Amino acid sequence: MNIKILVAAHKQCEMPKDNVYLPVQVGKALHPDLDLGYQPDNGGENISEKNPYYSELTAVYWAWKNLKADYVGLVHYRRYLGMKHGKDKWQCLLTKEEAQTLCKKHDIILPQKRRYYIESLWSHYEHTHDISHLEKTKGIIAKDYPEYLPAFNKVMKRTWGHMFNMFIMKKSYADEYCAWLFDILFKVEKQIDFSTLSAFDARLFGRISELLLDVWIETKGYSYKEVKMIQLGNENWSQKIKYFLAAKFFGKKYTQSR
Repeated sequence: MNIKILVAAHKQCEMPKDNVYLPVQVGKALHPDLDLGYQPDNGGENISEKNPYYSELTAVYWAWKNLKADYVGLVHYRRYLGMKHGKDKWQCLLTKEEAQTLCKKHDIILPQKRRYYIESLWSHYEHTHDISHLEKTKGIIAKDYPEYLPAFNKVMKRTWGHMFNMFIMKKSYADEYCAWLFDILFKVEKQIDFSTLSAFDARLFGRISELLLDVWIETKGYSYKEVKMIQLGNENWSQKIKYFLAAKFFGKKYTQSR
């Protein structure tokens, strides 16, 4: 079983030694002189130059169009999937053998749900980003993919979601998902004036897609298996909660990644 888990990265960093992982340099087309020694996302058919807007999705698009594998996945240079607990987080990352065992039993592997408790996915986006982006997305789904609209409405009312665009899934499923996802995102892109957006706000397609993965799974009725999301480095949860509450109750939108 050939499984390739992309590790999206834009800078040099420590990478897993297990060959199930494929480090991908995202936005390579914008930095032709920067060679991290990773698979560039600008080979073959690609959208590498859109990385400031699509973030890690430029790696996903590259894999969709160019990678041959039975299963394909995406993690980040500081966020991985795993099944173990331990002080040494590098020892907890999903191994090739563990990935093979999971994929023999399940078509889709996802990180554990991120719960927002007092926010729905829609209201959280509204409080932290420009809600017109989601409204445009909903309009395109209603027009071009109306069979997905009930799931969209259902997912947006949830207080949890499978975030970070992290997954491992059968390549045929990933191809199906990407064809649907990028068609929607490219149509939203045509309705956005990027000249008015900061570099942080311009990364909107990475955020929208985080919400659309569950919409696609819900509509298709596909089952999935959740595993741990392993964060390398420290997460400042007190600061995250502070900004989360400030966004909800005082309308202070995010201006940097949380």
